[in-house]
Amino acid sequence: MFASSRLIGLVVASALGFLATSAAAQPAPVPVAQYKNFAVAIYIPVAVVRHLAEPGVLETEWAAISGQVKVDKVYIESERDRLLADDAMLETVKTFFVNHGVRVAGGITFSDNAGVGQFKSFCYTDPADRAFVKGVVELTARHFDEIILDDFFFVTTKYESDIAAKGARSWTQFRLDLMDEVGRNLVAGAATAVNPRAKVTIKYPNWYEHFAGLGFDLQEGPKIFAGIYTGTETRDPNGTDQYLQQYESYQIIRYFENIAPGRNGGGWVDTYGSFYVDRYAEQLWDTMFAKAREMTLFNWADLLNPVAPGARQAWAAKATGVNYDQLLRYHPAGKPAPGTAPATMARAAGYALEQVDAVVGHLGTPIGLASYRPPHATGEDFLHNYLGMIGLPIDLHPTFPENAPLVLLTQDAAGDPEIVARIKRQLLAGKTVVITSGLVQALQGRGIEEIVELETSGRRVLADGYSVGFFGNRPALANSATGAPPILFPQIGFLTNDAWALVSAMSDGVGYPVLLFDRYGQAGRLYIWTMPDNFHNLYQLPVPVISAIKDTLMAGFPVRLDGPNEVALFAYDNNTFVVESFLAGDADVKVRTLGPAVKLRDLVTGEVITGQPFVESKERWHAPEEPRTTFQVHVAPHSYRAFKLEP
Repeated sequence: MFASSRLIGLVVASALGFLATSAAAQPAPVPVAQYKNFAVAIYIPVAVVRHLAEPGVLETEWAAISGQVKVDKVYIESERDRLLADDAMLETVKTFFVNHGVRVAGGITFSDNAGVGQFKSFCYTDPADRAFVKGVVELTARHFDEIILDDFFFVTTKYESDIAAKGARSWTQFRLDLMDEVGRNLVAGAATAVNPRAKVTIKYPNWYEHFAGLGFDLQEGPKIFAGIYTGTETRDPNGTDQYLQQYESYQIIRYFENIAPGRNGGGWVDTYGSFYVDRYAEQLWDTMFAKAREMTLFNWADLLNPVAPGARQAWAAKATGVNYDQLLRYHPAGKPAPGTAPATMARAAGYALEQVDAVVGHLGTPIGLASYRPPHATGEDFLHNYLGMIGLPIDLHPTFPENAPLVLLTQDAAGDPEIVARIKRQLLAGKTVVITSGLVQALQGRGIEEIVELETSGRRVLADGYSVGFFGNRPALANSATGAPPILFPQIGFLTNDAWALVSAMSDGVGYPVLLFDRYGQAGRLYIWTMPDNFHNLYQLPVPVISAIKDTLMAGFPVRLDGPNEVALFAYDNNTFVVESFLAGDADVKVRTLGPAVKLRDLVTGEVITGQPFVESKERWHAPEEPRTTFQVHVAPHSYRAFKLEP
């Protein structure tokens, strides 16, 4: 407590010494963005700010960074882990960038991790901590009209003062109420009280499934703050704590854009947890494919670390999205040649961003399969991102997308107390609803049995093969024939002739539904999709199984992929799309399109691919197919290809 009180005194003393200065105003003119389709910012943590305020350091490091990546803006942090930059430091660093035509904004990180390994928050029921937070905001608002909160504006403490303040509320509800109050009074309100022009943006991290439990409020927060920002760092999907799948770098931008249309400021990627340089580039590409307005690179010091290829030996000799030799030679157009200066992570960022900037201007507004996640929901954590990795483009909404012809609902949707009524209305309107086995389980006893009677016993089946089609009339797919490993599925029991299994998981000759079909109303179509216990096993499902599922989910969608999993599709409303492979080997996929287009033009190389016209299958077991044109597309490892459909 003594340390926090002493730092409060430092903030107040610094404020008194700086009252005569109104440094928040920024001189005109505002620089023009250096990239055509987005801006690029660098975040400078407070320890680095203190370092840069030393004579000569900033000039040297700016030359190294700006010679490798174009920079439009910097976020200059005033506090992190109770370490402060004083007024003079902030003004020194700010003035340098303003004089170099770079836009400036403030940054704050309300973490309290000094000497602690696990992330630790301030205690927002402690008067001393509350005063410290307010003082930091006031300090920052005196220097900047724009302020961003790094993604530690949550609460983890369960001190005696928290327990007393919580009362009978759940920890989740208490923390949501508490952080909304702190956001209004100690942050947004305190900033505008000092500087009426000050606008505070809250940057949300990547672990959105668990936000509410720690006070991040995706429902009220965007109303409290002037804008939101998105953590799009996904790092390595297998070797980091949260196991976030690569597709999330795209999907979370679209979800947050639906939460705060027009006010989602951009994406944010750090240099950590990427075991090969391609993974760093992919995060930047996918953020931009989602049409983010700005890319923030975290952080200044890490961008000066040497770049290294990492564990990419399996595809190093191939013509992939990252040509490492080209990367080492890259320097931004119009900048001095790099000469003998060592290549750093700034060069990796510049190389990846320059490359994707040439593509995203051709892309329209992203489109995808409408899905629904209420802002405070939990369940089947991050499943939408696994679905994106099997080629399903996802458009995730915080409100029920009732105008969509097909709605995909995971267990998250159970967080809406009216969800069964919404499903009924959708089906009675003659539309299609796809629900996962996790949602079925969550809705037992809540009315789902009024739509379809199912048994969810908790038993499991280890699949040794699959069958596709009504009456089992398609040849069975044995694991031994496809190389697929056994996969554990929940068993769902259903009433024969009331519902029909379109895809079944086979175990010793007995089938259990993976995709189950039922009708409701005159034309409503309900599908139940049984998810494997381990979502990662979706990637091991045989291609014909995923294709059969896509027959339902992608019906009527303008473009679909058929081929290996871990290849993503990003689709847009202007007949453009991107196919990106996250595989270590080459991928050959079938791109199948609706409509009159018979050619694909590669937006990077100009190559034209002619499609194969639709031919109806003559096999007796084959279900009716949509008449789609098929294009054979090759994608190199860890690479993307962007196309436009042409008549």
